[in-house]
Amino acid sequence: MAAEDSKAQGRSGGRPDSRRGAAPRRKLLMSEIVDQAMRIFAERGYDGTTLQDVADAVGLSRPNLYNYVKSKEDLLVAMVEATTESAANALREVRQRTDLDSADKLRMLVRALVLRRAEQPAQFRTLDRSDQALPPEIAKKHLQGRRAVLREITGVIEEGITAGRFRPVDARVTALSIIGMCNWVAWWFHPSPAHPAEPVAEQIAENAVAMVAREAGRTPDTPTPLGAVALLRQDLDYLTRLLTAEGEGEDLPPDDA
Repeated sequence: MAAEDSKAQGRSGGRPDSRRGAAPRRKLLMSEIVDQAMRIFAERGYDGTTLQDVADAVGLSRPNLYNYVKSKEDLLVAMVEATTESAANALREVRQRTDLDSADKLRMLVRALVLRRAEQPAQFRTLDRSDQALPPEIAKKHLQGRRAVLREITGVIEEGITAGRFRPVDARVTALSIIGMCNWVAWWFHPSPAHPAEPVAEQIAENAVAMVAREAGRTPDTPTPLGAVALLRQDLDYLTRLLTAEGEGEDLPPDDA
């Protein structure tokens, strides 16, 4: 830690870092450590990576690295928190908004999830590949985060069904399908200046809404039983017209009469 403090004083002209300035720098370096660890895990696997490999990639000595992480498991915890827990928290904030309807919420949820997968593919792929090999406590944490993501998307779909905005689909199966569509982005999409992630996220978000949206004209004016009855009456009126038209056609004389 002394060597690290010495470097920090050198950058600030010999003055010790203020507490306000040191915290952001520590956060940035921790982010760099996690990013490099994810890259190496993806290349060599979790078991094939050492803390020395991570320290070398970041440009720290191994003793200095210990000021940030004590083990490879610490890195996995950080990855789980960044990949699943933070995603679930962000999705929860969207679901709880009262200024958006169900379709807008689903659109925002999917867009946010796709951007996370597109911008941090190595992080997601590493956890996905290491899922069965994660230490029990970390595996439990990862599973809880994944279930939280599923819960938020399922909740929005159920909300839309109740409001009459979405078709009465199986909310859980549909949510799993949408999550799979989002997650797969980490494997096939490679963002670049010529191919940014935003248009891809927008397209997948629209696809997700199209999976569940009711047809035009089939949305009740009010999300109540009476609203559903009004739609049924429309269907009955249409059916009556069809049956009446067929009956009238049968009473007409043949063309060659």
